[in-house]
Amino acid sequence: MSTIETATEVETTPGFPISMTPKAVQMIKMTRETEKLDDSSGLRVAVRGGGCSGFEYALDFELEPRETDWVNDFEGLRVFVDPVSARYLSGTEIDYQLGPSGSGFKFNNPKATGSCGCGSSFSV
Repeated sequence: MSTIETATEVETTPGFPISMTPKAVQMIKMTRETEKLDDSSGLRVAVRGGGCSGFEYALDFELEPRETDWVNDFEGLRVFVDPVSARYLSGTEIDYQLGPSGSGFKFNNPKATGSCGCGSSFSV
């Protein structure tokens, strides 16, 4: 059984559009394992039109990056961000939070001018 780290240190790479807390990386790896995906599967972090505030965050697993993707490694987890999403995600920190009202990924996006109550939709 895996445990969730409580460290708050954020892993960043100069120039890469996002940063991730160790807790977020660990939860993504646990999800990948639970879904029985290959350890080489990377995480695609993207922004899509939709949601109640105009844009929504998307997290998906993929085996390989696309030709124009930004690619980074967070503690053995490859992360892919397409160039269009990178414009909206620049400076975003992804965390995983546990709380009495639920658990989930939290996107701290400095470009967001508004968001909805669920935290997965935002406006710029």
